[in-house]
Amino acid sequence: SEHDDYWEQFSFGELSQTALTRRQVLEQIIPRLEIADRCRLDGRFLVVDGKLRTYKIHLGSGNILMSPNDRYLCIVQKRGGGTQRTDNLYLPFEGDNTLSLILSKAFLLAEDDKIKDSTILNQIRTDS
Repeated sequence: SEHDDYWEQFSFGELSQTALTRRQVLEQIIPRLEIADRCRLDGRFLVVDGKLRTYKIHLGSGNILMSPNDRYLCIVQKRGGGTQRTDNLYLPFEGDNTLSLILSKAFLLAEDDKIKDSTILNQIRTDS
């Protein structure tokens, strides 16, 4: 349907100008992160190598695809959005919630073997 096409395009499609700027910011931030060795930028995605799987976080939407076969991973952020890991990170433009979201997901997924949330774990552990 048209709606599905739109969602797919927004969720994983070409990057908007804002998302391209976000990518440039990430290029500067990533080397300074404690998870830098598990992260790399690849096209429109921040790729995170977890212990269990590899994840691609879309720089436009913050949505996640898992390897193998690019299955969608749904992570619902708690209200308030930030995590202790990202609250004290200086972000060049305050108010880009998607950037904060991408970074907090990257920290979570880089240590996917420590995730306790069963709704996330069940998706990561399912093979289909």
